[in-house]
Amino acid sequence: MEIMTFLNDKAVTTEVKSHAKEEVIKELVTLLAKAGAVKEKDAVKITQTLLEREALGSTGIGQGVAIPHGKSNSVQHLVGAFGVSRHGVNFDSLDGEPVYLFFLLLAPEDSAGPHLKALARISRLLKDRHFRESLRTAKDEKHLVKIIRDEDERRR
Repeated sequence: MEIMTFLNDKAVTTEVKSHAKEEVIKELVTLLAKAGAVKEKDAVKITQTLLEREALGSTGIGQGVAIPHGKSNSVQHLVGAFGVSRHGVNFDSLDGEPVYLFFLLLAPEDSAGPHLKALARISRLLKDRHFRESLRTAKDEKHLVKIIRDEDERRR
């Protein structure tokens, strides 16, 4: 499964402004709403779902990466948003380090397979230090999407 099959290219930012876990999640959900991937009226409920999942254990997987994710009946198919923080955010990461790369994933309630495949794909690609650095230093959203598309293509 390629990332660009579920990442909404209008829901990416190179400038995550938030400095707290809850605010980052809210900011990324807002990006999804502005991109039309989720209904604006569902944004609060979706944010709450993601925060409830986060309460079970941090999705900060280490090496400056977090993959907040959850399931919601507010979406019909897998959708994703991506953000880069220039300053880093304390996300209660497994390695205790700040998070700079945020990959938010939202799946329908009844979707186990695609959700897990997407998480695995994101995790696998983000283990590559060069790829992570490329994302962190992307100059704008267009460049960010190109980096992800190129990596998808390279890792088919």
